[in-house]
Amino acid sequence: MSKGESNIAIIGAFASNLLIAIFKFIAAAITGSSAMLSEGIHSLVDTGNTALLLFGDYRSKKPATPNHPFGYGRELYFWSMVVAISLFAIGGGMSIYEGILHIQHPEAIEDPYWNYIVIAVAFVLSGASLYVAVKKFKTDNPNKPIYRAIKDSKDPGTFSILFEDAADILGLIVAFLGVYLGHTLNNPYIDGIASIVIGCILASLSFMLAFETKSLLIGESADPVLIEKIVEIIKENPAVVFFRSPLTLQFGPKDILLALDVQFKEDLKMNELANHIDQIEKDIRTKFPEIKRIYIEIKSITYFSDSGHTSV
Repeated sequence: MSKGESNIAIIGAFASNLLIAIFKFIAAAITGSSAMLSEGIHSLVDTGNTALLLFGDYRSKKPATPNHPFGYGRELYFWSMVVAISLFAIGGGMSIYEGILHIQHPEAIEDPYWNYIVIAVAFVLSGASLYVAVKKFKTDNPNKPIYRAIKDSKDPGTFSILFEDAADILGLIVAFLGVYLGHTLNNPYIDGIASIVIGCILASLSFMLAFETKSLLIGESADPVLIEKIVEIIKENPAVVFFRSPLTLQFGPKDILLALDVQFKEDLKMNELANHIDQIEKDIRTKFPEIKRIYIEIKSITYFSDSGHTSV
């Protein structure tokens, strides 16, 4: 998924979540359903979260400054962490609180008709959104299981939408069961319990997002496959004698820093050495344009024999 496609998916999720949230709140006001109110809160929080992801993406594109020489790419990771916290504190907390209040002061649902209509429409929209998100994500990560692709992803915007859409579907199923069973069995407590379950789903989602974002926020290396291909490029250069394993740092979904320690042949002239360094950088940048900064440090043979090396 390109960055533009990722943003389009986020904008689409923002619009659909906002519309669904309005419908859910209207249905909750008409029927008095606690589960539907929690689902309205759920969709409203999702709407705010997609706005935060877009804001984070906008901020991450700011140019580098003297105080931030490597740019602002990791702002996206910071705002993704804020999304995880808001899901837990606002979405999960308010839903659980609303469910407890409903259990303490139960109100029977007189007519669940509008709840069913809104749940059906929301299920179709959320299901379509989840289908598109999964399809694009799998296309962008061929031959990888979804779990591994999410774990290896460097763009929290993509897996955040996946998580939120999946949570939407689960929440709608719980809301339907809460409304249906509560009305059929004439037991308003079931509706309150459904609200608490929805809150627990949101809290679990927030922990998953926080776990996946934490590693990116504190500093994570590039994809191992990319690093292996960089090693192949270095090995192909005839002037390289030894080199250490490349060091990488992910500053954003498409912003990687690469540091190399390389030992070249000793009989090279200065201009020849410069040409080989330029060629390595050119080959790496051509194949991996997301590598924005490359630092190559030339080491002596003694250094490599003392500290360990990779031979060509």
